[in-house]
Amino acid sequence: MAVQIKPIQTKRELKQFIQFANDLYAECPYYCPPLFFDEMNCFRPDRNPALQVCEFRLWMAYRGNEPVGRIAGIINHKANEKWGYKHVRFGWFDFIDDLEVSKALLDTVAAWGKEHGMDGLNGPVGFTDFDHEGLLLEGYDYPAVMASLYNYPYYVRHMDAYGLTKEADWIEIQVYPPTELPERLTRIAELVKERSHVHVDKVKNTRELVRKYGIEYMDVIDVAYQKLYNFQPMTDKQKNYYKDMYFPLLNFDFVTIVVNEKNEIVGVAVGMPDISDALRKCGGKLLPFGWFHLLKALKAKKMDSFSFLLIAVRPDYQDKGINSLFFQDQLPYINQYGIKRLETTNILETNSKNIANFTQFDHKVHKLHRAYIKQI
Repeated sequence: MAVQIKPIQTKRELKQFIQFANDLYAECPYYCPPLFFDEMNCFRPDRNPALQVCEFRLWMAYRGNEPVGRIAGIINHKANEKWGYKHVRFGWFDFIDDLEVSKALLDTVAAWGKEHGMDGLNGPVGFTDFDHEGLLLEGYDYPAVMASLYNYPYYVRHMDAYGLTKEADWIEIQVYPPTELPERLTRIAELVKERSHVHVDKVKNTRELVRKYGIEYMDVIDVAYQKLYNFQPMTDKQKNYYKDMYFPLLNFDFVTIVVNEKNEIVGVAVGMPDISDALRKCGGKLLPFGWFHLLKALKAKKMDSFSFLLIAVRPDYQDKGINSLFFQDQLPYINQYGIKRLETTNILETNSKNIANFTQFDHKVHKLHRAYIKQI
């Protein structure tokens, strides 16, 4: 039976689009479902400000009445302008192990991109750098964390068959924290405070953070990430959107803000409890009892694993040892909570400075992700 590609046009169809991946991975213990309502909001222009700078289309593949794949086509005009290319992105790309299905989906995005003057097909990536990105190439037998993609091993064969080639690779690192900060890092941290006139401002909650700094926190992330792969400069609406989405989830013991003598933020580091097991238990849905599993994970005072979400340092303060203050601040809390391992999110394989933050401790590079490119 031939593959049919159908556009997503209604709210009911969008729910089916999101649910497809959960059904495909229903028997996979390593997959981490996203929060269902977050996925729904991601595709709503009135909720997701990234859609003000992006065009997108969603499609599903069918054999008869059976859904067999899905894909999103995205054109991020602001990123294309920044990087000087004409790329159509593909994301939310999931499919059964059938080359005809994956080819039909990719052909659909490529044709739509060409209609809009694009000459490169790039993915899997999302609307922005804050969405899931990078096909999993290694580490299939490790549980996915909330912030990273998971896929079956056969996906790689489908990418190769379509003629997609590597454009960028990311690694994920599992870190086993020490019980005390190494003396060398302690000396560096104290020296940095003295020479650069900086200190840690330990805010206690979202209200205090916003009252004191507004969205300056997001400004630092924006300017620090400008040179990273596919990064799109954020609009103020995007900064507020991510603030409102993520800040309420944070345990502020694991939020470190470094400020200078002018009380300007020069560096931020953020981690949070690993809630992937809670998401697996509730299938990404808050009702009827998913909220309980998520709240329990977020409010836990003891935990085995922990997600280190990001480190960002203002460019004029980079290479000054600011990162040592992050570890000096957070390691006591890591030990207080009994955390045995830290999981990083994706780190570009070329980002040696960020990689060095974690490889100075006992660690394992356990996952590899890839973004692909093809001329169309």
